[in-house]
Amino acid sequence: VDNGVKWVNLPCDFPPYRRVHAFARRWRVTGLLIELHDRLRDKVRQKEGRSPDPTAAIVDSQSLRAATNIPRSTSGWDGGKKVGGRKRHLVVDCLGLVLAVAVTAASVQDRDAAIPLLERLRTMYFSIRLVWADGGYAGRLVDWAAEKLQLTLEIVKRTDDTSGFVVLPRRWVVERTLSWLMRSRRLVRDYETLPAMHEAMVLWFMTMLMSSRLAGRRPGPFSRPTPRAG
Repeated sequence: VDNGVKWVNLPCDFPPYRRVHAFARRWRVTGLLIELHDRLRDKVRQKEGRSPDPTAAIVDSQSLRAATNIPRSTSGWDGGKKVGGRKRHLVVDCLGLVLAVAVTAASVQDRDAAIPLLERLRTMYFSIRLVWADGGYAGRLVDWAAEKLQLTLEIVKRTDDTSGFVVLPRRWVVERTLSWLMRSRRLVRDYETLPAMHEAMVLWFMTMLMSSRLAGRRPGPFSRPTPRAG
């Protein structure tokens, strides 16, 4: 996940790559990966003095170029971003921790992808009442979320007199999470044949990030020791 290595090129101190891949697939299919990820997120929220159950969230998407092995049936063209490939849709809490993730073709509109994503969010976290989003989610989705899911979808827009880069309230949280994901070479571009495996890679990356946060910052293996006085 971190270095973008192929399964077949796993380091020699790992078990045979087919066995590692089988365990990764089993954890994804049986829900063990989601359970591990969610338990770590609850611990991070508690460490930050928050309740494990979030009451608000932020949704956004990010288009990625796809590798040549990606099937055409699950890839497309994002005309707005001028990117051909896939799009990952994220819902995060106010700390930027992932609550739900979905991967679609880049041609899928944000409003269309948000319907099943918000439905899953409501099923998993009934405590959430408010979701912030950008202008791409405006329109009928706002009324649908209020009527069907009892969710308040609040659109955070740029003002007409704004020019250049501006940090927008609430939206910066999910945009920061999207930038976190770009630290992973595996997630800079979509190499996964199955969209579900790309979703799993997002969860694995966040599991690494949250584990490091819970463990605290430690000196790296190549850091120089602090010189002693005398």
